[in-house]
Amino acid sequence: MITIISYLPAFQAGFVWDDIIFTQNRAVQEWGDIWHIWLDPGYIENEGHYWPLTYTTFWLEHKIWGLNPAGYHIVNILLHIINTLLLWRILARLAVPGAWLVAAVFAVHPLHVESVAWVIERKDVLSALFYLTAILAWMRYEATKKGRHYLLALGLFAVGLLSKSVVVTLPVALLILRWWRLGRLNRNDLLQTVPFFVVGLAITLGDFAYYRPRESFVSDLSLIERPFLAARALWFYATKLLWPDNLAVIYPHWDVNAADPLAWGYLVLGVAVPALLWRFRDRIGRGPLAGFLFFAVTLSPTLGFIDFGYMQFSYVADRFQYLAGIGVIAVVIGVAVWGARRLPERLRMVAVGVPVAVLAILSVLSWQHASIFRNEETLFRHIVSLNPKGHGAYNNLNKELLDQGRYDEALVSTRTALQHLPDDASANFNRGLALQRSSRAAEAIEFYRRTLEINPDNRRALSNLNIALIHEDRYEEVLATSRSAIERNPRDAASLFYAGVAAWRLERHEEAERYQRLALQVDPANKDSLTYLAGMLRHNGRYDEAMDLYRTAANAHPGYAEPHRDMGVIELARENYDEAERHLRQAMRLGLGDNIVLHGLGKLSITKANYADAVRFLMAAAERFPADATIRSDLGVALIHLGRKDEAIRSFEQALELDPTLQSAKGNLELALQSSK
Repeated sequence: MITIISYLPAFQAGFVWDDIIFTQNRAVQEWGDIWHIWLDPGYIENEGHYWPLTYTTFWLEHKIWGLNPAGYHIVNILLHIINTLLLWRILARLAVPGAWLVAAVFAVHPLHVESVAWVIERKDVLSALFYLTAILAWMRYEATKKGRHYLLALGLFAVGLLSKSVVVTLPVALLILRWWRLGRLNRNDLLQTVPFFVVGLAITLGDFAYYRPRESFVSDLSLIERPFLAARALWFYATKLLWPDNLAVIYPHWDVNAADPLAWGYLVLGVAVPALLWRFRDRIGRGPLAGFLFFAVTLSPTLGFIDFGYMQFSYVADRFQYLAGIGVIAVVIGVAVWGARRLPERLRMVAVGVPVAVLAILSVLSWQHASIFRNEETLFRHIVSLNPKGHGAYNNLNKELLDQGRYDEALVSTRTALQHLPDDASANFNRGLALQRSSRAAEAIEFYRRTLEINPDNRRALSNLNIALIHEDRYEEVLATSRSAIERNPRDAASLFYAGVAAWRLERHEEAERYQRLALQVDPANKDSLTYLAGMLRHNGRYDEAMDLYRTAANAHPGYAEPHRDMGVIELARENYDEAERHLRQAMRLGLGDNIVLHGLGKLSITKANYADAVRFLMAAAERFPADATIRSDLGVALIHLGRKDEAIRSFEQALELDPTLQSAKGNLELALQSSK
């Protein structure tokens, strides 16, 4: 119950960040793609490891409750509860002092929140499930010497590796357990674990062989520096277990320096502590050393002795010690229980309240920490609060604010991000985007240019820069920017398109047409170039050519409404009213109800004497675009035919206020005034 209470916020949490690996993955969503998960791991985009069992659970859940995040969170929490019960059973069978308390602390310790409350970390709790059941099966084998229990333990270990290969250290843990219980290891003990080492090595090397070509990260740590990193990481984890304060999803990078006295201090402690525990094992027992060794060995794959991708973001992560922390927790609680039993009875009664208080505090901390996984905004805000330079945190937070249309907040957040990351391309881009969407295009230009200085291949920054320059009527700069990009890549369709737009605005029509046709040679289905070139041709009276391009755009992009709108306008000008209406109504069906479509339908309704429909369409068009004088004039015509002369006169007058030279409005106003006398 205390575990469920600690994780209540997770029940209401959504998907965050890397959850996209499975939420938007075909292998998880399609019934038949289960075979890709097992036989074609590259099919799972953005996942570099071969952990098919984890993704099989996602595949199965998707068939049960789709992409409802509550189901996935419930499964993670249930797995964590099962792991807690398995741990309790193991420790009780080993007669570890305070076994129930060790399991309870494991259940509610906030360092485990990341593994439980973040759905994608299913691999931690799932692999732990098989790891712990393998230990139970092994203990059963030791008690009975029956082969089926041995094979069960070996099979569970293999399945755990297919959930997450970090459980590869299990064979060493079994030897540590054997040594703790008997005080020795013999040849037979080693031989019994050989198949475990073989299976672990085979599956892990297979995963590594698959992972390595997909992970380009190589750290600049020397062989001398790696032990210093490992020692500091080891004590970092131990400290967080004992004092779980300021838990971060991405911890800041450390400066690993062999000349740093503090680094030597961590290393000396890393050697001295196990040496002292070995030296005094006859006095204090083998338990403390066994717990330390279990802690260090279980963490060893993530201590930095070999490179892995996450090291580019941080050297440590809470989730890495989901299993390893058991060693420290068991030793600390075991010693505390041993000491409490030797207290005077009066103090012993007082001491009973200590574990209750500890569990309550840990539960509250877990509840608070689980709350940060509610949604992406809460997660990224938490990350930047503790690690402003955390990989992608500010950029993801700013993207979330921009996607929600919260531009004022995005302006503040992007400015803060640049204070911490002035040379980050994404930070500069998001600042430009926030300014552009806040109608400050002139200011956005500076940040798009800075983005391209840092990363010249940022296509979105280049496009947005051109859009901002066009908005500011700086067409020569658009041409210069686009030509520079075209020189680097003659097949840059987007830059060819913007060069064509700029040339057209500068009334260099032949040049504009040439650029748009070059863009279409690169990408014949480019809807922007198709519709823009068609519009240019329509402007020059080349209607047949324009219609061909509009039809191409409409066929290539069935959900694209603009070609239908523009074909409707052309057919209306040609007095092909049925065709005009078909295209304009298709544009409406596709969600385009702008003033052009509404005006066109209004004019068509007038020609067909459907004046009530005409008024409805034209009034809607006038609301959308109140500065268009011709809409007001045509609205006046429809109102006249409905006998609403006063409203018609007012509409003609409004048209002339907007455009005093509009002859149709002048003539219709005179007729309306004469007929009203």
